[in-house]
Amino acid sequence: MLGSVLGTTKILGVMGFPVSHSLSPVMHNAAIASMGLDYVYVPFPIPVDDLPAAIAGLKAIQSVQGFNLTIPHKVEVIPLLDEVLPIAQSVGAVNTVKRIGDRWVGTNTDVAGFLEPLKQINCDWSQMPAVILGSGGAAKAVVAACLELGCPVIHVLGRDPKKLKKFHGTMTSQLRDYNLRVHPWASLPHLLEVAGIVINATPIGMAHDPHTPISEAEMAILPNHAIAYDLIYTPRPTKFLQIAEARGIKAIDGLEMLINQGAIALEWWLDQPVPIQIMRQALIHHLT
Repeated sequence: MLGSVLGTTKILGVMGFPVSHSLSPVMHNAAIASMGLDYVYVPFPIPVDDLPAAIAGLKAIQSVQGFNLTIPHKVEVIPLLDEVLPIAQSVGAVNTVKRIGDRWVGTNTDVAGFLEPLKQINCDWSQMPAVILGSGGAAKAVVAACLELGCPVIHVLGRDPKKLKKFHGTMTSQLRDYNLRVHPWASLPHLLEVAGIVINATPIGMAHDPHTPISEAEMAILPNHAIAYDLIYTPRPTKFLQIAEARGIKAIDGLEMLINQGAIALEWWLDQPVPIQIMRQALIHHLT
């Protein structure tokens, strides 16, 4: 029966910690059901210290065909894989892994997913400096995406000086010929004055977190033509985007990024087109 988990059922999933907030199972299982496939998509809550054991253990389970990665595993997983495709190498972060034979192969679908809603905006990206909040795996994908857009300069802010320095060194070695600058968080007000697009790539404001990475006073500094983009999609909208909308700034949440990166990943796992509209409808229904 469709929807049953049988001995033949193949397994996909999302690995993170925490991962209970993830809506990936909602959209992936909706797509799988509509396609009539003997697959199921499940969450894998894996603490950081257990990641090596989890990667090795899942390889031994032949029914596991692949998995996504979310905070905090997108960077740490790289040395645990058998192969990393060029897009993920250039970004320095993996969000999707596929079993190919007896090997784990990693890629990155976040870049394409992030860009999708921005393709609908008519603006001169060469006049839109980017300000990225956060220096983790998601921020690495955003840097690559902003480079592809043609942003003239990319500013990355972080609270941990050591992590920020490591981020800059890694990205500079992987993505050349672009203007990347890293800054302590205290530089935020100055950078907001010239920002064309500001992206929250931190977990601040996720789920039941009432905080926001940018205050109302700081949001007031942004130019009128600026865009506020939050990679978080629950709650919807986040407090960050509520403040942006109240200020009259164009606001984009992470839902379309989630949908598009997920559809690309599912197509890669299944080697066939997937019903992205069903994935979108499932998420919107779930959230409303």
